[in-house]
Amino acid sequence: MTPAGRLQAAIELLGAIEADRRPADAVANEFLRTRRFIGGGDRRDIGETVWGVLRARRRLGWWIERVGATPTPRLMVLALMVLNGITVHRAAAEFGGSRFAPPALEDEERRVLEQLDKHTLDHPNMGEGVRLEMPDFVVPLLRARFGDRLEAESAALMQPAPLDLRVNLLKTTREEATGLLAKAKLKAEPTRLSPWGLRLAPRQSVTTSQPFRDGLVEIQDEGSQLVGLLAQAQPGMRVADFCAGAGGKTLALAMTMENKGHIVACDVSPARLDGAIKRLRRAGVHNAERHLLEPGDKWTKRQGGKFDVVLVDAPCTGTGTWRRNPDARLRLKESDLAELVVKQAAILDEAQRLVKPGGALIYATCSLLDAENQGQVAGFLARYPSFRIAPVGAAFPAYLQGDYLLLSPARDGTDGFFACRMERAA
Repeated sequence: MTPAGRLQAAIELLGAIEADRRPADAVANEFLRTRRFIGGGDRRDIGETVWGVLRARRRLGWWIERVGATPTPRLMVLALMVLNGITVHRAAAEFGGSRFAPPALEDEERRVLEQLDKHTLDHPNMGEGVRLEMPDFVVPLLRARFGDRLEAESAALMQPAPLDLRVNLLKTTREEATGLLAKAKLKAEPTRLSPWGLRLAPRQSVTTSQPFRDGLVEIQDEGSQLVGLLAQAQPGMRVADFCAGAGGKTLALAMTMENKGHIVACDVSPARLDGAIKRLRRAGVHNAERHLLEPGDKWTKRQGGKFDVVLVDAPCTGTGTWRRNPDARLRLKESDLAELVVKQAAILDEAQRLVKPGGALIYATCSLLDAENQGQVAGFLARYPSFRIAPVGAAFPAYLQGDYLLLSPARDGTDGFFACRMERAA
């Protein structure tokens, strides 16, 4: 594809994302799957343009509306080009110059670009939520958590996330996996915090590599790997991954258990559990089974008090993953947070039934908001005084030790994660 053709595809994809209620990555996958003529390099360039717009969506909208226009996908792409220092003349040259290029600029579009010329994305008159690229109601909540660090954390959330892998110790070592990835022309470095992790530059084709196909590595953020480490699942234990989703943490738990013992991967979605089974087979895991949680299900009652470890990776706002999902911050509403806090408490109430005396309940989210994290734990402990917090252990760096595992992009280089290990009295 020509550069102009890639621009047109990016504009079309942005339009599809705006018209669809699904997450942007799901829309993008379908968009690209139906356009097989778009090659790998073209996909990366298109993705960089689209995700660049999504990461700057509130600021771009502010600028375009400031000069009296409507933020269309086409105008946002143009505005991003000019506000990032490309001249109006050069931006205009990309439009209308070839068969597959976007149509030539209209007079109104040229007027907008001329007014944006010589400016940058940021402006002192922007509201704090616009400048930090987050919903207005979230700003005071994150300010309460981060204080003066909020600007640094919000800047980190606007950057592309690295590509982290978890080495599958059931099949290989971190050193061997690094060498095999290098043979596949994928340069990987050991992660700083996770003993199982490798980090690559973003947007590399790992899933087509032989190490991935052989189940030697799995894509998993370093922070998510640390949640698995906090669980301390050992060989021979009985473990429940209560919100297993596609099985990322189930895989890590099976690895620390050395395929010995029993894991039950639970979820409310049959499709997600089907995806988990495929990943477990590829990884060589054979001590896990799945269980579909359905309305009226009596499984937790029948299995009460039988598990050594129960992991609740709860549904949440996902504020800690905004590096990967910048569109999520545009959809998040205050009512969503209120609904999720109620759902998280209900999930914990159900999951705790499975924990045997002396067993552990790990509560985790990929949220940065205290209401979903420390606040949720405090409410749970008030309802169930037989549980107590077990501080983060010596397997973690000293600065991470405490009652909670708290991770953030600027400080730790991971997605934003919260986790707390609670143990039931014997």
